[in-house]
Amino acid sequence: MDWLTTVDHKKIGILYLLAGFIFFIVGGLEAILIRIQLMKPMNDFVAADTFNELITMHGTTMIFLAAMPMLFALMNAVVPLQIGARDVAFPFLNALGFWTFFFGGVLLNISWFVGEVPDAGWTSYVPLAGPTFNGTHGVDYYVIGLQIAGIGTLLGGINFMATIINMRAPGMSFMRMPMFTWAIFVTSILIVFAFPALTVGLVALMFDRLFQANFFETGSGGNTVLWEHVFWIFGHPEVYILILPAFGVISEVVSTFSRKRLFGYSSMVFALVLIAFLGFMVWAHHMFTTGLGPVANALFSIATMLIAVPTGVKIFNWLFTLWGGSIKFTTASLFAIGFIPTFVLGGVTGVMLASAPADYQYHDTYFVVAHFHYVIVGGLILGIFAGLHYWWPKMFGRMLNEGLGKLTFWTFFIGFHLTFFVQHFLGLLGMPRRVWTYLPNQGFDTMNLISSIGAFLMGIGTIVFVINVIVTWAKPRNAEADAWEDGRSLEWSIPSPPPEYNFKQLPLVRGSDAWWKEKREGKTEMTPAEPLGPIHMPSPSILPFIMSVGLFVAGFGFMYHIYWLAGLGILITFACMFLRSVFDDHGFHIDPEEEVHA
Repeated sequence: MDWLTTVDHKKIGILYLLAGFIFFIVGGLEAILIRIQLMKPMNDFVAADTFNELITMHGTTMIFLAAMPMLFALMNAVVPLQIGARDVAFPFLNALGFWTFFFGGVLLNISWFVGEVPDAGWTSYVPLAGPTFNGTHGVDYYVIGLQIAGIGTLLGGINFMATIINMRAPGMSFMRMPMFTWAIFVTSILIVFAFPALTVGLVALMFDRLFQANFFETGSGGNTVLWEHVFWIFGHPEVYILILPAFGVISEVVSTFSRKRLFGYSSMVFALVLIAFLGFMVWAHHMFTTGLGPVANALFSIATMLIAVPTGVKIFNWLFTLWGGSIKFTTASLFAIGFIPTFVLGGVTGVMLASAPADYQYHDTYFVVAHFHYVIVGGLILGIFAGLHYWWPKMFGRMLNEGLGKLTFWTFFIGFHLTFFVQHFLGLLGMPRRVWTYLPNQGFDTMNLISSIGAFLMGIGTIVFVINVIVTWAKPRNAEADAWEDGRSLEWSIPSPPPEYNFKQLPLVRGSDAWWKEKREGKTEMTPAEPLGPIHMPSPSILPFIMSVGLFVAGFGFMYHIYWLAGLGILITFACMFLRSVFDDHGFHIDPEEEVHA
């Protein structure tokens, strides 16, 4: 019950991590099945229809249900601690965000058990996803599941924006915030501006499918290219929503394990903001082959190449941070160091794709698959692994086993490059994306086999990580407050795991790298900015859980045209909103004096 009703950001972070990792394993299994099917030419391991369902669900699950929540896990666990806050700005909203995401994800994956699975690709292009060509309920699960999950992400974005603007500790100006917090701040702004576009697109597609509207139905005067615009106006900023937090993680890890300040802090901040700004101006580079014309293609081509500049600034800053540092090769720092060249490779192929005439050749080949996996897996997932190994002692009070951690790194890292490096060449040889099988003797056979072997290695790396977590769980909670001894930001100044109220007294921040500064002056804890006194805490609540169940029920009702069920679900949700509005909940107080004696 404690976990179902919690509004504590640290517990919600753990819930996000657990749910995200379960979906990560589901998405990984889908990927393994795809790679088994493509291991040899003319394979019939899965049927063509099943293959379409697998690639659709793999992409959708990995991006919306695995990567996003694992980032939200790190955001929840770390950001309030880094800015010296006791919780997020809206704890109730935080819980609601998690449960809506979770039930949206569950709804999407129930499609496997019902036997009607989304099969129009993770981008769900119309007219393939429209009612004319897709009469089953498969795409409905996609449309409604993602709408419910998207509410959670949007709430999270608003919440963290408000938290970082309003709840920084005394003395923590914007230019003293840790780099990870900056990355989350910019990401939250991106979420708030990008996700509504997806919501609009999904609502329009839902109206097409359930109520015979004609937004995208060409036969009734709709426009199919419109869906591409709406989807990618969300979809390209989404890539940066995923990768910017990873940049933040890498900045923290590289600086801690080099025992140096992050090189060029202000240029890093400027680069983050510039990447976010340009991220909204490049969406049509996904559409160079739709015939937008040379002017549009040229403009989007230039904008896409420009984005490489701030990204390059970040790469050089990380290298200069490492340069001359006393580097410790922990698991976290290995993932961070491995991230840098991998992400550069992903970026270089991105610049190749930015050239519109060349994109005509690369488009819809395995070259594109290789490119975005280098960015998302080689960037984001390596970043998440770095962050998890780095902050695990802070989240759980236990250190992960370094030996197993390094085994995770090497199997995953080598497996990753084996899987996706050869796919660049498969694409250049002309192997199309989303094909179920291929003929022998076209030069695809060996490379596909290598790619599949790499996928198995990545799977083994993930299993080693799970074993590491289980082994660690058996150990006592004995991590130090400053678990790596070289912590620079505020989260390392309080016990691991942190108490419910985070800080007994809000800390006074006297410079960037606040905790490092105090340690250098020989202090063992932060200078407090307030006297000891009772600490106000928000009350736990079951309402977020019940509201999300209501939306889940309503989704089913709409999908199968059972309108009394849809009405019941919406009624449950609104009843919870009514209760929340009418009953004033003032929370409770913790007396730190009692805590000390207890």
